[in-house]
Amino acid sequence: MKAAYILDGKVHVGEVPDPVPGKGQALVRTHRCGLCASEAHFLHAGQNVVDLSREHGGPYAGLDLSRPFVPGHEYVGEIIDYGPGSKRTVKTGRRVTSVPIMRQAGAHAVIGFNNDCPGGFGQYMLLDEDMLMEVPADLDDDRAAMTEPLAVGLEHARRGRPGKGDVALVLGCGAIGLGVIAGLKLMGIGPIVAADFQPGRRAVALKMGADIAVDPREISPYAPIPDLGMRQVNLVYECVGLPGLLQQIIQSVCFDARIVMGGYCMEPDQLLVFSAQNKRLTVHFAGGEEPQDMELALRSIADGTIDISPWLGPRIALSGVGQALEEMSGPLAAIRTVVDPRLL
Repeated sequence: MKAAYILDGKVHVGEVPDPVPGKGQALVRTHRCGLCASEAHFLHAGQNVVDLSREHGGPYAGLDLSRPFVPGHEYVGEIIDYGPGSKRTVKTGRRVTSVPIMRQAGAHAVIGFNNDCPGGFGQYMLLDEDMLMEVPADLDDDRAAMTEPLAVGLEHARRGRPGKGDVALVLGCGAIGLGVIAGLKLMGIGPIVAADFQPGRRAVALKMGADIAVDPREISPYAPIPDLGMRQVNLVYECVGLPGLLQQIIQSVCFDARIVMGGYCMEPDQLLVFSAQNKRLTVHFAGGEEPQDMELALRSIADGTIDISPWLGPRIALSGVGQALEEMSGPLAAIRTVVDPRLL
């Protein structure tokens, strides 16, 4: 099959072996796949991620960077066939997405970050049939591919155990932060303050349900906010992943605040426990999405409860993956560029 794959720290486009489904595995023809910052991490610092997984426990320990691997974990595709002895949980010809995990046929892998479980930047994939979620017939491929990134934000939002009376702050308005905002809005939590350096991201945050969007270089989001009756945020979602930011939050938040760490920081970080203890702070560490978050995300996109269209940028062919990964952190980059691997 044709695929955009990573080898030796570069993106290549060419032929890779067709995946062959085993028991419990579905063979899927990929229709769309979103580009995530995690693919860029593996492109530029993949060995660091693998080494961290091997040393501290993590899902990427089995990835061999000396062999090609096909990234892409935000996908929608069409069921072509199943491996022998499978339950065939969704009919062939139907479109599906899934939590990007493979646990069948003796595998335990993150799809798109494993040499033997190619991701959505290839024409075909293998999916775990126990993880399959059928996509409604009237939902287009581009929006359906946003199910997984939205689900991550929904998981992070609930991880903070938000309740009535909370004033939430979302730091960083990329896909994860925007998903958090959408999740909070869905739960009826408000007001919501969004903070990001980029005006375009702040504008999307308002569309997703934030009540106020600020540039933290100009306005402290931790201070009493006049437009909110001088209330202060007490529930902070860190969706950036930079070292030093947790300590900055600890120093800035009010007494008895809660902090949810959603951004992935892969560098050692320091915090002053004394400061956090004096304020009686609680820190939650969020991870990836769970099936319940995927189900809620797909349902909310399909019925229009969450309008995901502001996330969507250009649709590209396999030949555009390398350049798109290089440009995705730029100030004018779309929240999500979408790959159609059927196009070369």
